[in-house]
Amino acid sequence: MQREPDLARALRALAVEARDLSLGNGVPHLTRPPSPLAFLRDWVSPNRPVVISDAISHWPALSRWTTSYFREVLGKKEVTVAVTPNGYADAVFEDHFVMPEERTMPFGRFLDIVEGKEKPPGVFYVQKQCSNLCSEFPEIAADVELEIGWASEALGKKPDAINFWMGEENAVTSLHKDHYENLYCVISGQKDFILIPPTDRPFVPYGLYQPAVYREREDGGFDVVEQTFSAKVPWIPVDPLHPDLHRYPCFGDACPLHCSLHAGETLYLPSLWFHHVRQSHGCIAVNFWYDMEYDIKYSYFQLLDRLSGDASDAACGAIGSPFESEAA
Repeated sequence: MQREPDLARALRALAVEARDLSLGNGVPHLTRPPSPLAFLRDWVSPNRPVVISDAISHWPALSRWTTSYFREVLGKKEVTVAVTPNGYADAVFEDHFVMPEERTMPFGRFLDIVEGKEKPPGVFYVQKQCSNLCSEFPEIAADVELEIGWASEALGKKPDAINFWMGEENAVTSLHKDHYENLYCVISGQKDFILIPPTDRPFVPYGLYQPAVYREREDGGFDVVEQTFSAKVPWIPVDPLHPDLHRYPCFGDACPLHCSLHAGETLYLPSLWFHHVRQSHGCIAVNFWYDMEYDIKYSYFQLLDRLSGDASDAACGAIGSPFESEAA
């Protein structure tokens, strides 16, 4: 009967020690890009996020990517747009893991929706990944670089994917983690990140959810259509903006970092960090996914993930918060 409290106490100690010795309580800023060696030594190896202010200032996209330019170059181009009733794509809703309805439409019509010239039901977001900048928007790919040179040199590889993001203010990316070293670049507007380190995994709840997709009805409402024959998806049910601490008490012990990314800034988001993202209306961004190294740090995280699954919420709550003294 003593094993669960002991395990929970050890997991809490890990989170506190990581924050005290390495991670700190905020996201640092650099005024210029690091050298490949400094990037690897100071940020990738210790798995620490950082905002870089002058990494993409030479990109033509910063001055060129306007709606008028997009209409001229891409106006008639058919693109993939994610549509949801509430802005949450790939998120838990009504005990399902619900994915967006994907529609193909001329990019000019998408711009009409973003600019409020057309007001159909739902929230619209260009968010298709798998390197959609190159596959769906090759006409504008030359306005950015197709790699971050110092990151590619540091990591010893080219990016696996380069993604283009643009959407409405209500489009939200739910809390999740990726197996990528992520360089996230804002071209215009603002992105607001909530970041939770991998060492806080014991406080981040997971569940298994049946996949489903949104489908718009003729009356403008949306149905949740279950994908009956698909395997259940592990996902995080808690919304860090409005966490239900009665249902998920352990999440109260997580210590999120908050980071706002503005036009011309780049966030290095390390692999396995949990992140939740909001944006200003019409925000445009490009991100680069570099495959992570599946080294001993990955193995340690896998161990932490399994141990966290063994530590129940009841066990977490039985010990009391290790951060109570800091809050006081």
